[in-house]
Amino acid sequence: MKHFSPLWSLIPGAALIAGCGSQPKDKTSEHSPQKPNVVYLIADDLGIGDLSCYGATKVSTPNIDRLAGQGMQFTNAYATSSTSTPSRFGLLTGMYPWRQKNTGIAPGNSELIIDTACVTMADMFKEEGYATGAVGKWHLGLGPEGGTDFNRRIKPNTQDIGFDYEYIIPATVDRVPCVFVENGHVVGLDPNDPITVSYDHKVGDWPTGLENPGLVKMKPSQGHNNTIINGIPRIGWMTGGKSALWTDEDIADVITDKAKNFITAHKDEPFFLYMGTQDVHVPRVPHPRFAGKSGLGARGDVILQLDWTVGEIMHTLDSLGIADNTIFVFCSDNGPVIDDGYQDRARELLNGHTPMKHYRGGKYSAFDAGTRIPFIVRWPGGIKPGKQQALFSMIDVYASLAALLDYPLKAGTAPDSRDQLNNFLGTDTAGCDYIVQQNLDNTLSIIEGDWKYIEPSDKPALEYWTQTEMGNAPQPQLYNLSVDPSEKDNVADAHPEKIEALSALLEKVKGAKD
Repeated sequence: MKHFSPLWSLIPGAALIAGCGSQPKDKTSEHSPQKPNVVYLIADDLGIGDLSCYGATKVSTPNIDRLAGQGMQFTNAYATSSTSTPSRFGLLTGMYPWRQKNTGIAPGNSELIIDTACVTMADMFKEEGYATGAVGKWHLGLGPEGGTDFNRRIKPNTQDIGFDYEYIIPATVDRVPCVFVENGHVVGLDPNDPITVSYDHKVGDWPTGLENPGLVKMKPSQGHNNTIINGIPRIGWMTGGKSALWTDEDIADVITDKAKNFITAHKDEPFFLYMGTQDVHVPRVPHPRFAGKSGLGARGDVILQLDWTVGEIMHTLDSLGIADNTIFVFCSDNGPVIDDGYQDRARELLNGHTPMKHYRGGKYSAFDAGTRIPFIVRWPGGIKPGKQQALFSMIDVYASLAALLDYPLKAGTAPDSRDQLNNFLGTDTAGCDYIVQQNLDNTLSIIEGDWKYIEPSDKPALEYWTQTEMGNAPQPQLYNLSVDPSEKDNVADAHPEKIEALSALLEKVKGAKD
């Protein structure tokens, strides 16, 4: 697709904003229409069946439903990967994460896995004159090769890959260190109580879940038995930094407040906010306002908390009078998981709730529930509300927004991202030619039209801890999603020509450079 002018210039009353290069641009003048703000809110482990706007009947998400009703609700959208780190990597770099080593699920002391020489989506917005911020879950590493030192200014950090401001959770909340990082510094750290983190061996004398099961308020179902923070045993060992430790019940409030503050501070200039929520990842620890309110246990309660977060961001945009000119994207990083390491009774209290809907697999999997996600785009000034059934991948967000900004992507920048702006805005329903999915074991699959091919793999058929069907099999798999959306009937033997064509297409994608 070719876009000869920025789309916001086509809004009635707007004048064309001229020119675009690779150098930072001047802020929009008082005589020019302001470029659209972008809020990209990515939830964690949220299933397409977890929201009432996608058909859930056991839990109600009125704020997300309102966002969907006012925007474009995608019913056939996918993340690149079925786990957190690679999915986020693909979004921000426009490159399939399986092209680079060290993009698996990152430990809490991982180095920054995005090369500072990479032109990220945040870099693009910054060059276009936007204020840029990253708030909430990060999980893409911090610091130099060899790991993160949390006791001095952490560098490189997100400010080295395009973000002006950061207030982030380094990895996941079930991993140490259990602290926030703001602009390279651990928030509230006492220099006389330095932090030590290890994922290889125990450090310090803080109790662990393995050695002191009587001290935990949330028992692990598997793993998650190392250092206890706030009564919750985590993955990895930590000691020090007591004054900096977060309180789990307050994480959603803290993240939401920081996001609202960023929006308010930059209401008079274009801004890009990348916001990652902890919800609905484990450990699921809702604020008392939401505890026990869903009837579905802690997992249901944090869905309500997530909906509140979305409502707070929407209210902030409304109250500042900037909602009409703000593109609000809401999605999940990958598919859902029910029991992911703690005894929170999520499975026992489902009460008929179906996070995966009728799709097979879940988080970690090559089957559709691993990467099929809720995806909503609201832009009152530029998008007519509706449902978008076209095939869409999160890998294409970068190039699509570049097209919107009339930003020329140089060779090697966002190499796998394709301009799907018309699908993103709902003005085209053709969808992309194909999408590629990646599971925990780096098994790849490809969807083209109604057909899905999963490449052969010698990896386990089940994920050990969660017993999720991984989609790994030694023989090729082929599913006709139009008649078999649950991927129950492998028709590879009946369609060798389709196997050959899709296998060749996948190999072509693997071999592509720019």
